[in-house]
Amino acid sequence: MTKIENIEQYEWALSRVEQLLPLVDDNTPRSNPNSIELELLSNLVADYSEEHFSIGKPSLGDVIKMRMGELGLTQSKLAEILDLSPSRVSDYITGKAEPTLKVARDLVVKLDIAPAVVLGV
Repeated sequence: MTKIENIEQYEWALSRVEQLLPLVDDNTPRSNPNSIELELLSNLVADYSEEHFSIGKPSLGDVIKMRMGELGLTQSKLAEILDLSPSRVSDYITGKAEPTLKVARDLVVKLDIAPAVVLGV
């Protein structure tokens, strides 16, 4: 199978996918030429996007900082909420330390961070 080689091909394929989307719905037979083309181009676009535009998984520190911003928390206030020292919170944010099971549980419950993110899976 072929693949998209450059940004021009990617932009053309993306544009073509946008043209095909209104022509295909859940009731369109898989043997329909538009459906076939849409599936093939969508896969090619997805592969190119994954290779060239992937941002990867956020670190636990990144997620903690994001939640702090969303909740309007300072590092000191977060330390109070988690019953930790501000320097320990800093260690988790910078990735210098991994949270204990108790701290991981508190991050999940008190900050509503997904367990998979806290566990790094």
